[in-house]
Order: sequence, then structure tokens, then C-alpha cells
Amino acid sequence: MSHEGGYAEKHAPDARVNPRVAEAIAENAKDAQLPCAVAFRIAEQLGVAPAEVGRGADLLSVRLAKCQLGLFGYTERKKIVGPSPSVPDQWEKAIRASLAADRLPCVKAWELASRFGVGKMEISAACERLGVKIKPCQLGAF
Repeated sequence: MSHEGGYAEKHAPDARVNPRVAEAIAENAKDAQLPCAVAFRIAEQLGVAPAEVGRGADLLSVRLAKCQLGLFGYTERKKIVGPSPSVPDQWEKAIRASLAADRLPCVKAWELASRFGVGKMEISAACERLGVKIKPCQLGAF
């Protein structure tokens, strides 16, 4: 999904799409794009992991768009999140405590947003200020 075009190439040659996932993606994609929030809604409705929907989008050459962390899928700029002016000490400690291989997993960013009662992009903006990369994506986009 982070690849320009050949999304399926990052998967095994024998990778297949769950037919229910394929149908849901086809019903919800517009202009060969599937917003992150819609991908998560599909995963929840079908009772599958978000990564399965992401893989399905890849294999169907559907581009994920409008990352809920603001990191990809927004028109010309691609990324819309910028660094926050400051980061509360409590957030910085929690972000740094949640790192895996010097990166903050997307799922942890979501958990921190919930824990602190803020939007996901606020945590993403804090990471931008701290120089912390968010990876891996729950959908497999990065």
C-alpha cells in the first residue's frame, strides 16, 4: 500500500484475498482508494484483523488513503500531520515506553490516544515533534 502501484508485489505470489473481504473492499472503495477508517470498519464488521483488509486492498490494487494518524493518503502532500508545538511530559514518557525497535507501533499510538482522551493525530503530531517514527501500520501500509 505504500508502494506506487504494485501493491501485490509485497506479498507471496500465492497470497489470496478472503472473498468476503474482497467484496467489502469493492463495495467501499472509490476511485481505487479505501480510507483507513473504512478499512477498519470492514475489519470490525467481518471479524477479521485489519491486516487482512490491508492485504486484500494490496492484492486488489486498491490504495489505502486518509491514514487516521495523518501519515499518508492525503492529496499532493500525502501526509497532513505536522509536529505539535510541544509534548506533555506524560505523553513523551508513555510514547517512549511504548517503542518497539525505536518506533511506535500504530496500534500503540491508537492506544495512547484513547488513554489520554485525544485524537489519534495528536499522538502522531507528538511523535513528529519527538522525532519518533510510527511503524508498523495495522493495515500493513508501512
